[in-house]
Amino acid sequence: MTHDLLTILGPLLAAEARAEAYASGADPGDLEQTVWLRLLERLDAGDPPHDPHRWLRRAVRTEVRRTRRTARVERPYGTEPTDAADRDPEQLALAAARHRALREAVHRLPGRCPRLMEALLSPKDLTYREIAGELGISQGSLGPERSRCLGCLRRLLTPEVAGD
Repeated sequence: MTHDLLTILGPLLAAEARAEAYASGADPGDLEQTVWLRLLERLDAGDPPHDPHRWLRRAVRTEVRRTRRTARVERPYGTEPTDAADRDPEQLALAAARHRALREAVHRLPGRCPRLMEALLSPKDLTYREIAGELGISQGSLGPERSRCLGCLRRLLTPEVAGD
């Protein structure tokens, strides 16, 4: 049944992801991977959707909204706070402690997250294609995998940040 459902929904998901991704700025491949993951999680839980086509359309829109919310909330720093030329020894020590805490948290992540995060944090500035080749996974699954790993990392670091 699962294989039939995936075969039937494949073209619809591809079309929905392409249509919705453009307006949200999301990558259609990442969007597809995330919705497939949601469907498989639901099937593993023994809760198949009653109307798969309707569920799929709603799932795509839900993921697009999540992507938009994340893009509004998460903003990258222009520079690392300690990248300024006027760094003193205390700032350097604090930056080193933050980097050490980050590396330690990365090593505590589950599954292949540590390897993925190490590749993303690499000073080599690897492309998604290079990271996918290094990890032996598809390039399209890197975005959803990265999001899951960052969520885990965020949960690991939150108590540490709150304690400071």
